[in-house]
Amino acid sequence: MDFNQKEQKATLRMTVVTAFITTFMGSALNLSIPTLETQFQVSAALIGWVVTAFTLAVAALSVPMGKIADAKGRRRILITGIISFAVISFICAFAVNIWMMLFLRVLQGIAASMIFATNNAILISVFPGSERGRVLGISTASVYVGLSVGPVVGGFLNGTLGWQSIFVLSGIIALIALFFASRGIPKTDKGDRSGSFDLAGNVLFIAMVTAFLYGLTNLSVMKYGWLIMVAGLALAGVFAMVEGKAKDPVIRVSMFTHDSVFTLSNLAALLNYGATFAISYLVSIYLQVVMGYSSKYAGLILIFMPVVQAAFSPVMGKLSDKVPPYKLSSAGMGLCVLGLVLFSFLSVTTPLWYVIMTLIIVGFGFALFSSPNTNAIMGCVDRADYSVANSILATMRTVGHSSSMAIVTIVVGFTLGTTALADATPAVLIGTMHKCFYIFIVLCVVGVFMSLKRRKEQ
Repeated sequence: MDFNQKEQKATLRMTVVTAFITTFMGSALNLSIPTLETQFQVSAALIGWVVTAFTLAVAALSVPMGKIADAKGRRRILITGIISFAVISFICAFAVNIWMMLFLRVLQGIAASMIFATNNAILISVFPGSERGRVLGISTASVYVGLSVGPVVGGFLNGTLGWQSIFVLSGIIALIALFFASRGIPKTDKGDRSGSFDLAGNVLFIAMVTAFLYGLTNLSVMKYGWLIMVAGLALAGVFAMVEGKAKDPVIRVSMFTHDSVFTLSNLAALLNYGATFAISYLVSIYLQVVMGYSSKYAGLILIFMPVVQAAFSPVMGKLSDKVPPYKLSSAGMGLCVLGLVLFSFLSVTTPLWYVIMTLIIVGFGFALFSSPNTNAIMGCVDRADYSVANSILATMRTVGHSSSMAIVTIVVGFTLGTTALADATPAVLIGTMHKCFYIFIVLCVVGVFMSLKRRKEQ
């Protein structure tokens, strides 16, 4: 296959910008939640849906959008997603009440799912396999840059120009992505129109992901949250049976049953995200409650982890083109285990350098894991399934993030009852954090074994 360098450069720029904007939007807006709560005069539980509505839409629709993109053309879906994301972002700045905001955030999540499903799939389709790890590493680095600068830029914009400016900036950056996408994405990508639309499979997938994540994220605040989560798991069983018989399924079950590397890599991603996502949240509370730092200073300290991730992800991605990805990702998860163990020894007398060092270790470990693991997953599938495979990984990431925070919520509920972490005494807070880190250590160790098991299959 011939590769056009002009298309490659423009596609790489597009992927970098879209990978940045989707993570920036989430991390930047988090700091505006208190302001939105005051302006819209609603409860903390309801305002939390400004974040949850976006997350649920992304998780539930990424795979269906990936399937549609593989069938109808990734270029069409991506450009539609970017345009929609830009327009909705601008409209969000004019939301007059909470219901309008929630409706727009769902639409924004749908647009983001189109981007998540296609940007990396298009990226690796225009580069040779020998460079797949390198370009995925650059894309992953952009994700972490978005996570890094989101809180800083979002906090500044919220405090100086208002929360509306965050949406305006996101819309402007999306337009920049549209410029690169329109110039660089091959117009020959028209998809495979021979497949039929699996309505039952799509509906079941959306329902099972929505029910599971909704129940999971509300375990501590809803009496029957666990029942909704179990219903989601039951729907997963029905989904597997239906897809096994479907002519053109949303997800081919054989992708998991016939390729253990694909399955183990996705499970490793799920466990690693589940074990590490809540670290920033727990450490931020520790820095403010125990060490007495302001939220602004605590945020600057926490930047060490994503900055290290962003700096080393391209290097590790490029290295995974030459070294078996399972070796690098397994070593990365091992470093994450080490970081979690070190965090489990935090106390009221722990020096700041210890916290920063541990954040750097986890950041480097995740850089060592993420790009090579993504390379391993995308290397397992045919070009025709790139979007679906990328969407499955995006879903694993979202479920892992939600699971990580759910674990914290459950542990806090059992330990502190209705008392918030920020209101606990330093001793009680540290004890609660230790319990969370112990659970995360177990999850990460299991993930290491999942990752290492791929050695026998490669």
